[in-house]
Amino acid sequence: MSRFDGYFLRQLLILFGFFTLVLVGVFWITRSVSLFDRVISGGQSAMVFLEFTALTLPTLIRTVMPMAVFAAAVYATNRLSRESELTVMLATGSSPRRLARAVVLFGAITGLMMAAISVFLRPASVEQLEIRQAEVAGDVTAQLLNEGEFLHPAEDVTVYIGQIDLDGTLREVFVSDRRDPENAVSYSSATAYLVNNDIGIHLVMVDGVALRLTKEGRRLSSTLFQDASYDISELTSTSPMAKRSLEAIPTVELIQNRSEISAAEGYSEGKLVEELHQRFSWIAICVAVALAGYSTLMLGSFSRFGLWPQILGAFTILVLLEGVRGFVSPVVIDDPKLWILLYLPAIMGVLISGVSLLIAGRPILRKRMRSDKTLVTPA
Repeated sequence: MSRFDGYFLRQLLILFGFFTLVLVGVFWITRSVSLFDRVISGGQSAMVFLEFTALTLPTLIRTVMPMAVFAAAVYATNRLSRESELTVMLATGSSPRRLARAVVLFGAITGLMMAAISVFLRPASVEQLEIRQAEVAGDVTAQLLNEGEFLHPAEDVTVYIGQIDLDGTLREVFVSDRRDPENAVSYSSATAYLVNNDIGIHLVMVDGVALRLTKEGRRLSSTLFQDASYDISELTSTSPMAKRSLEAIPTVELIQNRSEISAAEGYSEGKLVEELHQRFSWIAICVAVALAGYSTLMLGSFSRFGLWPQILGAFTILVLLEGVRGFVSPVVIDDPKLWILLYLPAIMGVLISGVSLLIAGRPILRKRMRSDKTLVTPA
């Protein structure tokens, strides 16, 4: 690797890190607002919010990485062209294909990063996130600790807590249990405590009244009590966790045990094959968008005003590749034998880059194409 290749590669990696941080930050802020509201309103702590955020980062990074790779390739190439560094290298006899070595290496490095995220980290993080979400959904103790709200931790059960003191004392507590329609009960107390012991979780109410309505006799009876214990252990028992999402299935299982997964969890062969090859296609797309961004800008000549027409063309190619990716996924789901189509966007990106570099490396051909565009034939 020459000094210029090393310099070009460093510029690409620095810009890639910058664009990745910016894009992850923007997307994270957008998503974290709704996530924070759901977690905190569910009675969970800020640590649970941070845990959920960390588990969503691999998915977020995988989403923004191709955009960051493309932006780094375009920005670095445009800056080197504007500062005449690429012009000097071309004048010394280096061809656009020769200068593309740093871009190819940059694409390979980001592809390896994408492989670690898409193939290993993201499935593991999604699986752990689903487990934690199921645990949080079953944490009725946390769900009850919301001031001034009528909560429904289970069907036909309503809980209201007016105030929560710093020492954990619950004040102005109301509980309505209508799970037995023949014998509905409502409790109201001035203070209460949540007690978790070996026999379960209990809501211990102090200085209150219990109202019991018998449907058969249409009679309402009231009982004053100094203390009463209401068992909420049944509310904490949740149904078994739903089947894993496709994103949570480890890659090794998708390769070796697709038939077992399909039989046990009900996913079709097409969905499993599409998810498997989609993970690997993200690796190839990193190389493709890096080359596409660089090669398209190399079609332009030196200009103090930059390479804005070529930048617009590179962005158009990126949109085209993303559109093809969205088009081929349903096709593969319907017919798993066509899984090679998932790599079509990357193949198209590499082919377009190769043609662009071929044209950029032949100035005579490029001048002829420009002359053909500007030639005006008489009427």
